Amino acid sequence: MKWSVFGVLIAVMVTAVSTWFWADSKLNHENVLADYPGRPAAGKGTNWLIVGSDSRQGLTDAEQDDLHTGHDTDSKRSDSMMILHIGDNGNTLMSIPRDSWVPIPEHPGANGKPVKGTTAKINSAFGNGGGRLLVQTVEQNTGLRIDHYAEIGFGGFVGIVDSIGGVEMHIDQDVKDKDSGLDLKAGDQTLSGKQALAFVRQRHQMADQDLGRMRNQQKFLGALAHQAASPGNLLNPFTFYPLVDAGLGTLIVDEDCGLTDIGSLFLAMKDVNGGSGKSVTVPIGNPDYRTKTGESAVLWDANKSKQLFDAFKNDTAVPEFK
Repeated sequence: MKWSVFGVLIAVMVTAVSTWFWADSKLNHENVLADYPGRPAAGKGTNWLIVGSDSRQGLTDAEQDDLHTGHDTDSKRSDSMMILHIGDNGNTLMSIPRDSWVPIPEHPGANGKPVKGTTAKINSAFGNGGGRLLVQTVEQNTGLRIDHYAEIGFGGFVGIVDSIGGVEMHIDQDVKDKDSGLDLKAGDQTLSGKQALAFVRQRHQMADQDLGRMRNQQKFLGALAHQAASPGNLLNPFTFYPLVDAGLGTLIVDEDCGLTDIGSLFLAMKDVNGGSGKSVTVPIGNPDYRTKTGESAVLWDANKSKQLFDAFKNDTAVPEFK
């Protein structure tokens, strides 16, 4: 009997260790947190840069049609970007408008030659230099040091949602959006991966367009983390293994990121959704700033933004703005 119990314990330990190494091997690491002259010093707490890209990698032509993503497979842009601050004064998820008009630092071009620094929409940093240039751009414009990085494309996003059987959401009003393919009725419902992708991408139903879309993204990501991190999903092998395979297999993270860091990320997102944290947006000074070329861009409120960034850096209470 003792040997039977001992054998079961050994089997459980071997399974747990094997699962850990299997899950850890799924992570895709990239050197996006490279040092550079003038990089901000580390602050208190931990800052994650979370990027949702419009990468179609792994999607067939039929799937791209079904998901209304288009067929641009040659380039990659950021569809959303957020900083999650994990600290002693609560966890805060801060959205950064992708049309933010900010200085983009000098960086290597596709031919290896340096591209001069300029002022442009922050989304262009990701499109022109990937995660590394986006991290540097965010750091230099916020004064915050990014400790960890996570990026996921369209296919991985859909896979995560479907692996846990969809995400339960409350939809405030009927939504029908031709561009994203979204067609939802108001009320409580479970969104499939396809519906969830359309929900976080659609903006034409919102009076404030991208700013409204960011609120939806924050709301959904919190609900997703809450459901994915539930014991019912983590302890059920029929959901746990597909979740890990779909999520970690398509996730791009920094070189120092491990499974414990991913776990901390999910728990912090769960706290934000549960009400013990906050969701904010970089304070906006002008949501329709007209550039010299006639583009519409977003200008941050310099004073309020600095107060918010300083709160992140010093891990103090996030200020309330009217």
